[in-house]
Amino acid sequence: MSTTVTLSHEGQPLRSVSSLHGPRPWPLVGNLLQVRALSVHRDIERLCQRYGTFFPLYFGRTEVLVVADHEAVAAILRERPDGFRRPSVTANVSEEMGGLPGLFMAEGSEWRNQRRMVMQGFAPHAIKAYFPSLAKVALRLRKRWDGAAQAGRDIDLAADLKRYTVDIIAGLAFGTDVNTIDGGEDTIQRHLDDILPAIARRSMALWPYWRYFKLPQDRRLERSVAALASAVDELVAQARARLAADPSRAARPANLLEAMIAAADQPDSGVDDRAVAGNVSTMLLAGEDTTANTIAWLLYLLQRHPQAMEKARAEVLLHAPDASSFSIVQMDALDYLDACIQEAMRLKPVAPFLPVEALRDTAVAGIEVKAGALVWCVLRHHTVEDSHFPRAAEFDPQRWLPDAGGAIAADKKVGAPFGSGPRTCPGRYLALLEIKIAMAMILARYDVLAVDTAGGGEAGEVMGFVMSPESLTLRLKFRS
Repeated sequence: MSTTVTLSHEGQPLRSVSSLHGPRPWPLVGNLLQVRALSVHRDIERLCQRYGTFFPLYFGRTEVLVVADHEAVAAILRERPDGFRRPSVTANVSEEMGGLPGLFMAEGSEWRNQRRMVMQGFAPHAIKAYFPSLAKVALRLRKRWDGAAQAGRDIDLAADLKRYTVDIIAGLAFGTDVNTIDGGEDTIQRHLDDILPAIARRSMALWPYWRYFKLPQDRRLERSVAALASAVDELVAQARARLAADPSRAARPANLLEAMIAAADQPDSGVDDRAVAGNVSTMLLAGEDTTANTIAWLLYLLQRHPQAMEKARAEVLLHAPDASSFSIVQMDALDYLDACIQEAMRLKPVAPFLPVEALRDTAVAGIEVKAGALVWCVLRHHTVEDSHFPRAAEFDPQRWLPDAGGAIAADKKVGAPFGSGPRTCPGRYLALLEIKIAMAMILARYDVLAVDTAGGGEAGEVMGFVMSPESLTLRLKFRS
């Protein structure tokens, strides 16, 4: 069976990937010497400037079709999970590391069963019910940063924002007050920092050396995987004990983990405890780095655009001046701050590309793609081109707001910061709310004196599991 994921090329013969003009591959290694693991997104984006929106790359002997046209990318993403899947090499690496099956790696009917289960917990009404706990975590972060502002101390931005996002996910999903912000047990965060980069690194490795000998980083990774699995098993066991002690909780689960267990216990659910544990890990893995890095990029950009910073602050002071009394209604009123978030995700998306694997013979924009072939979807290409976003290099949140006639200059169809199609990120609403709460707390209470790199220059983009800024420090002072 074949499908067509294509712009109109009917009646024309399909082109092969190898017939396209692209960078010359070297024997054995292909184009791997032209792309570096920590900057693979920028390296391939630069190749797009030279070779266009469709060209071949070779990772060793593996042929890859690079697709940077936003319409073709959107068509590919709409075909998931039946026409395309995440690359099997990534799933194999995760399984080999001891990873449990979760929504992120699941495919086909397994994905559909888990999607139904997870979406119940991430529905807007469920997040709104949890809002007081979100605000509580923001107040905890404010207390920590009050100490830094009073002492004139620099803040390790990535570390503190990851504490913030881990505490929120742990509370929402598992009903557990982890409290890493106040110096509580940070085991989960520490082990995630080992696991996420390893998945990305091993997925692009030319040769799986770790199967034959292990470096110190591989031994540390094994310990982190085991520790995370133990922590997740304990969370599941605690939730099962609560449900056993009070069976009525199954009908009215207090958190996402209890809801998943209740769903798994239903006849013919297609979900078992292993899948539940896998989704616990998935939510931690997906919910920590992505949101924390988006907040970091947003602070970095706003600090370099003081007019936008002050406009966002004025809106916060008008609608949400005190974090101790934040409400959903106040967050919904922050339209300019939301525009700032959209603009930051356009310029600095934490997921600037998405590789997929074809599940059957197909065609992409008139290019033949065989079952099993890899397609590298570049998500940040048209989003930073003047042809799609006038003055594309500028940070201009106003482009996301309606003008006097109600028109919005930004083309929302071009970018896909949360993915697109059936596999759009289920945590989108939670992530945006986390960002708004943190930013409103900061803008209402502090002046941002600096968001700096160690060398004082522009922040480089570092590609791990997601795209993050190089180490940033934040310096705050109380607003007078």
